[in-house]
Amino acid sequence: MIRAQDLTKRYGPKTVVDGLGFTVRPGTVTGFLGPNGAGKSTTLRMLLGLDAPTSGSATIGGRAYATHAAPLTEVGALLEARSVHPGRTAFHHLMALAHTHGIPRSRVEHVLGVTGLTDVAGRRVKGFSLGMGQRLGIAAALLGDPAAIVLDEPVNGLDPEGVLWIRNLLKSLAAEGRTVLVSSHLMSEMALTADHLVIIGRGRLLADTTVEAFVRDQGVSHVKVITPEAAALTTLLAAPGVEVTCPSPGELHVRGTDAEHIGRTAAAHAVPLFELTPTTASLEQAFMDLTHDAVEYHATPHAQAGAAA
Repeated sequence: MIRAQDLTKRYGPKTVVDGLGFTVRPGTVTGFLGPNGAGKSTTLRMLLGLDAPTSGSATIGGRAYATHAAPLTEVGALLEARSVHPGRTAFHHLMALAHTHGIPRSRVEHVLGVTGLTDVAGRRVKGFSLGMGQRLGIAAALLGDPAAIVLDEPVNGLDPEGVLWIRNLLKSLAAEGRTVLVSSHLMSEMALTADHLVIIGRGRLLADTTVEAFVRDQGVSHVKVITPEAAALTTLLAAPGVEVTCPSPGELHVRGTDAEHIGRTAAAHAVPLFELTPTTASLEQAFMDLTHDAVEYHATPHAQAGAAA
């Protein structure tokens, strides 16, 4: 497991990570989310021993990263895809890493194949596109066949085929029982990939839950109803906890009850329904609602910016 306990990091008077605690368990893809400036990168760096915490602890497999005798076999990480000597070929970059842990050439060839880089293994990295660099970084993360995987923005620079590939790869790694932690700003991709979410804002934990529960509890869901007797149905649905709004003539948005109850109520009173559609907020909207007060930078609305100009 990956675990942060009361993790805190200060740079002078500024607290970047503040008493953060969470556990990433095997067998799931955990999305690590937060707005810019939330402390995600600093947290990942502390997990991987690149930054020392001011207080608290960060462990992988029950130990600090630096204490593992062969860390590549314990955790594979991608934080910065461009952290590669540009004059090396992809093959020799991976071989250099492999030599540090006694990893055989066959494993290098295997991860080149897994990441789709076999045909360009002999090319120098300086000629790689951003997407190819991402694939090489993921190959390096997989090199030691680790039990835990930590990836920061793994789909950055990938084309649609590459995005689908990394999505399936992460799910397959979790299905093998590995611990997978993925930081990303792409809510649509996290909605398709992640099973669990750890969300932080201003260095503090905001949510630690499943994707399904987060969207259900944080998102604003409602039932859309189209009926020629909107006023009558609104009266019939009136009850404690039920909220009915009318965004346009003949259209109702009902919160606090479900579609089955609405349909049965309408049928019992012969109210015709032309549409009865449950809707749920997207992960993106739920995330925006939760983190609104934790966003570091707020842009001026376009219309106001134009007026100011």
